[in-house]
Amino acid sequence: MKRLIAAALAALALPLFAAKPVTIKGSDTMVIMNARLAEAFMSKNPGTFIQVSGGGSGVGIAALINGTTDIAAASRPIKTGETDKLKQRFATTGFAYPIARDGLSIYLHTSNPVKELTLAQIRAIYTGELTNWKQVGGNDAPILLYSRENSSGTYTYFKDNVLMGRDFSPRAQTLQGTAAVVNAVSKDPNGIGYGGAAYAKGIKYAAVKKDEKSPAILPSLETVRNGQYPISRYLYLYTRTKPAKEMKTFLDWAVGPEGQEIVMKVGYFPVK
Repeated sequence: MKRLIAAALAALALPLFAAKPVTIKGSDTMVIMNARLAEAFMSKNPGTFIQVSGGGSGVGIAALINGTTDIAAASRPIKTGETDKLKQRFATTGFAYPIARDGLSIYLHTSNPVKELTLAQIRAIYTGELTNWKQVGGNDAPILLYSRENSSGTYTYFKDNVLMGRDFSPRAQTLQGTAAVVNAVSKDPNGIGYGGAAYAKGIKYAAVKKDEKSPAILPSLETVRNGQYPISRYLYLYTRTKPAKEMKTFLDWAVGPEGQEIVMKVGYFPVK
């Protein structure tokens, strides 16, 4: 009987003891990229298991604090209150690993005649001061706002760095995930949304100006790398303790040439 069981397992190529997976949880902006990185890494390292899930940056960092994930993915810097909680529970403030760069993009419907917006105009649109496209050189039509949920790192980054801490207009429709924002704008000629550069399918970018006198810049490898694009950010992986073994090998590989090539194929930009 033992021989039959062993033969069956060998035939199915099933290990007798499965290795404990490394878990990555958090940013929906990063989930496709993290999944591609994990898939490629596992194919090169048989016996290594990496599980990737989303839920938002805040959810991932909360899981890191609660001890229910090995790595948190976040499209924003970790907050002081979050590092305080890590320190209280684990006597560490955690370790940050920038894994990619992103040009946080402004999405418009492809039929929208507006080609560029200043940061001040974007802020006024999302705080409800500007409500009609004709106020920014577009059609005489209401501006319909699409936003992310407040557990999203993209939401937090946009509020802190574009709205300068001001509240979103109550007219903004909250959607779960950047893909949902892109989908909504792609079907709405009067819509506007924001999110990662890698998700721009079926919509167009608005070029962004720092102010009225500045050039209008689209997100690209060159403009994000040289700092011209006004809304660029790092995408992070966070760990509780200094990584070792499989986790360290994966993180080192992800910021190396092979990992960064995957980052670029997904649509983001290399961290270096």
